[in-house]
Amino acid sequence: MLDSRLRLLTAPALEAAGRRLARAGVAPAALTAAGWAAGAGACTATALRAWPAALGLWLANRLLDGLDGPTARAAGRSTEAGGFLDIVADFSIYAGVILGLAIALPAARLACVALLTAYYISGTAFLALSSLAERRRARLGDERSLRFVGGLAEGAETMAVYVLLFLLPGDAVVIAWAFAAAVAITAAQRVLLGVRLLREPAGAKPTGIPDGGGTPVTPEQPAA
Repeated sequence: MLDSRLRLLTAPALEAAGRRLARAGVAPAALTAAGWAAGAGACTATALRAWPAALGLWLANRLLDGLDGPTARAAGRSTEAGGFLDIVADFSIYAGVILGLAIALPAARLACVALLTAYYISGTAFLALSSLAERRRARLGDERSLRFVGGLAEGAETMAVYVLLFLLPGDAVVIAWAFAAAVAITAAQRVLLGVRLLREPAGAKPTGIPDGGGTPVTPEQPAA
């Protein structure tokens, strides 16, 4: 819901940082790998109830995830492979943090299972819809490596919710249930859009569902 606005706000700073990193010879793939490592550390710290460490590593993951795309563009090294690895890294960390939370807080396990189930359905709808939109040449969402469509719960909301989990672990059950509901609504939005897309002539853009908005970006720009 907030991703397009967040990209517009952060793009100038990230692009400038990406140019500096490219001039310094930093490889975009190294940033993606470092971001994933930081995210894996956040998952581990979550499982160990090391909340300050989990928060710091999570924010490092988000920052590095935001820098690999601009660095790739500045270096002229944007690739579809980079975009693919970026989204796989993102999804694995999103799920890993919730797994860590379930290990750390037994009382939150049912809420974590519900959230992971909602992730699974939403992710399945997202990937199927992205593939279908590309096959039908539909103008759907923005132009990242995979075609994203907007919804109630996107990358910006996920980042904010995880920060809340690390800051307020005592309220993790309520936070996880609330976010599971938001992700479930997003899944329903994507399913509805997929059905509408199938019923529209090829090349048409379905109406009535908000898309990701924002300006076109190249393959390795971070996805959420």
